[in-house]
Amino acid sequence: MSAIEVIEPATERVMAEVPRAGAEEVDAAVARAKAAFPAWRAVAPADRAKLLRDLAEAIEERHEDLARLEARNAGKPIGDARGEIAMVVETFRYYAGCPERLLGQTIPVAGGVDMTFREPLGVVGLIVPWNFPLVIASWKVAPALAAGNTVVLKPAELTPLTALELEQIALAAGLPEGVLNVVAGPGSVCGQRLVEHPEVAKIAFTGSTEVGRGIAAGAAQTIKRVTLELGGKSANVVFADADLEAAAAAAPMAVFGNAGQDCCARSRILVERSVLDDFLAALQPAVEGIAVDDPLAEETQMGPLISAGQRDSVSSYVPDDAPVAIRGSAPEAPGYWFPPTVLAPVANDDRAAAEEIFGPVACVIPFVDEEEAVRLANDTIYGLSGSAWTRDGARALRVARALETGVISINSNTSVRVSTPFGGFKQSGVGRELGPDALEHYTDVKNVFYATEGG
Repeated sequence: MSAIEVIEPATERVMAEVPRAGAEEVDAAVARAKAAFPAWRAVAPADRAKLLRDLAEAIEERHEDLARLEARNAGKPIGDARGEIAMVVETFRYYAGCPERLLGQTIPVAGGVDMTFREPLGVVGLIVPWNFPLVIASWKVAPALAAGNTVVLKPAELTPLTALELEQIALAAGLPEGVLNVVAGPGSVCGQRLVEHPEVAKIAFTGSTEVGRGIAAGAAQTIKRVTLELGGKSANVVFADADLEAAAAAAPMAVFGNAGQDCCARSRILVERSVLDDFLAALQPAVEGIAVDDPLAEETQMGPLISAGQRDSVSSYVPDDAPVAIRGSAPEAPGYWFPPTVLAPVANDDRAAAEEIFGPVACVIPFVDEEEAVRLANDTIYGLSGSAWTRDGARALRVARALETGVISINSNTSVRVSTPFGGFKQSGVGRELGPDALEHYTDVKNVFYATEGG
């Protein structure tokens, strides 16, 4: 078996080598998961809950070294990495409370009693991206295990390290052999094999819309269930009556957090034309003040991009004649650095405004009134997240209902909470993760009728 060389984005050096899995390793992992499934689904709900709580505690004990590993491998600031590992712990704790609450119904019918049960699917394949490696893995692994499924987890080839650690932590915490299996290898091989494997009942995927289309098509061949959390080009709508200072202070990290490598990035900043100049004036110091540096430095707010290829892709959206209004700073080399960049004014159909850049580039798009703001915000194939800034409560609710997006915040740029559903409209995905909604996507409903009349 060949090896994957894992590159540290801030140094461009090899930080680890791990075995490169292929189709045979995927088949073996699926076989282990299938063999473990009957016993795992039969574990008493209270006992399964305890195992998940024990796993959460074991992860918490490793909090700092997992955060440092994630920061180095994904190039994210150490403060952000610590927050993500804390959310991993919170996610496992949240779903540890679910096995005993996975309830069915009794339904009044003639001639007997009708009842429903939520049954686990079996072996589920979980494919996670490189931008938030362990935290997104936890969003899938925790509800899948809580519902009684066994798991084959495929991390991104660029960032496999914390997922491989999770597998070992889970075993040490008492999770039975075969319940959680990790295969690190190329998506074109390992991911594809999971999608086509006849013993895999479901695929949960986070990644690009382009790859998601292929997964949906492949899963259809065996009628697999799918949860797809895909791309985004979210709007951050700022009305003239908003607290402009607060909106401008919050806007940069809503785009430049994780170096813009975030499907929730609010990279289209729609600003009412009458306050455009004031907003840009307030935005400039906020952008220029972002600390872009070594991910392990405590003061760093933004690290490098994940790879040289990603840097080249982002650069293509900012040619020499681009309308750069604000540009922050970034280290020279080594590392895959790109400065926080604001383009303004930009038309909504310009390439940089229409396509998902997945890098630290924001487009400021002016609008005239509420009707135009909603039209521009919705004029995209995506619909994952977004924000609206206004002091008008009625407008806030009107806009929230009118925006075609799965997650919307008012006077805030946050998208994700463990206890609330997360997912997109349109080509941003299918299904929901997090909250109680996620469990529905890892179970099937079985209906049972018990006759109480007749012979």
